[in-house]
Amino acid sequence: MHSYFLQLAAAVCAPLTGTDRVTLYFSAEASDFIRFNHAQVRQATHVEQRYGTVSVVSGLKRASSSISLGGDLEADTAALLAERAALLEQLPLVPDDAYLLLPDVVMNTERSASGSLPTPQQLMDAVAEHAAGSDLVGFYAGGSVVQAFADSRGQRNWHSVESFLFDWCLYREKDQAVKCSYAGTTWSSAEFARRVAEARARIQLLALPPKTLAPGAYRVYFSPVAVAELLGTLSWGGFGLKDLQTGTSSLLLAHQGKARLSPLLSLTEATAEGIAPRFQADGFTKPDAVALVRAGQMAASLTSPRSAKEYGQPTNGSHGGESPESLAMAPGSLPEAEVLQALGTGVYIGNLHYLNYSDRQACRMTGMTRFACFWVEDGQIVAPIPVMRFDDSFLRMFGPGLVALTDHAELVPADSTYGARQLQSITAPGAIVEGFALTL
Repeated sequence: MHSYFLQLAAAVCAPLTGTDRVTLYFSAEASDFIRFNHAQVRQATHVEQRYGTVSVVSGLKRASSSISLGGDLEADTAALLAERAALLEQLPLVPDDAYLLLPDVVMNTERSASGSLPTPQQLMDAVAEHAAGSDLVGFYAGGSVVQAFADSRGQRNWHSVESFLFDWCLYREKDQAVKCSYAGTTWSSAEFARRVAEARARIQLLALPPKTLAPGAYRVYFSPVAVAELLGTLSWGGFGLKDLQTGTSSLLLAHQGKARLSPLLSLTEATAEGIAPRFQADGFTKPDAVALVRAGQMAASLTSPRSAKEYGQPTNGSHGGESPESLAMAPGSLPEAEVLQALGTGVYIGNLHYLNYSDRQACRMTGMTRFACFWVEDGQIVAPIPVMRFDDSFLRMFGPGLVALTDHAELVPADSTYGARQLQSITAPGAIVEGFALTL
């Protein structure tokens, strides 16, 4: 695949009369998708796809076109060259883009991360062995994803990574289920077996008489997956320079010093540690890490090339939406084995969903608890709780409300497969928070 891309780039990104620059952005995947029901295969699919986006630039004018590719070098080269010729004719008709900014310095990068993924048969065998007799309902997506960039100056950026995400539930009855996931670049049958066994033990607790909680403020433990849901919502307009400059950032109060985050909280766009590429579609490369919150203090913003030009700031390679792609919350010191003891009496929250802002300016979020959430007394799970809605401010939860973070952070990749598998991820520890507002 790498050789194929380099040959495409050599043909398409040759210097062209009438242009300042020609660029090619390439994406591809070879993925297995397997659905399970009753711990048996319901659907198995293999997908291979490739796309190329060619752009021609002259001054502040840029014209672009994306097409699907078939993998035949000669045919794909001809198709991209035909697109390039059509774009060159259209370029004089394109209006100037006042915020067009392209890199001045050639920065070549290459990352080829081969994982250790299960074959479809190995995955099916593991599910059959470890989940036998249970109603496991789940979805596996795994394989290689490639993204690459080239331009007529000679810049070449290559990113190829093999990863997987297995998202599943053990279903009991009615609305009772335990949701689990296993993700990464190296599959371990033993680790999968451990997670299934843990879910089997947890699902037995759903048979206990439920406890109905009155609306109010509770001490809670958020699992790493639940913390990742909160951070995913915070990523909608929380970290971008444009949101900050226009006063729409959900973290504006923290930037203004009107709200104080906990010194336990540090957030980083940790590109070197994630699975997303360290370059974007315009050819700007990203630093290994950008500190967004450092020990409770607001640090840098994510700055796309367009925002950089509009506001006179240097870009740090963010894409146009200025949301993080490899967001990481630094872990704390609470051992995972001591979570229930540290919680004491309160609510154990394994999952959240349907999150949105209820008040963006105050960074207030609303959503629902989901699946196996429990009431805990004196460090012991005593009852499942029904689904409840919450409405609380992230600035409060991870400000004065933050009690502790666990000493291990878990990778939670994006589970979206619309159009293609995504490489965004959030790495988060578990968190104990005081005064979490359950509203109904």
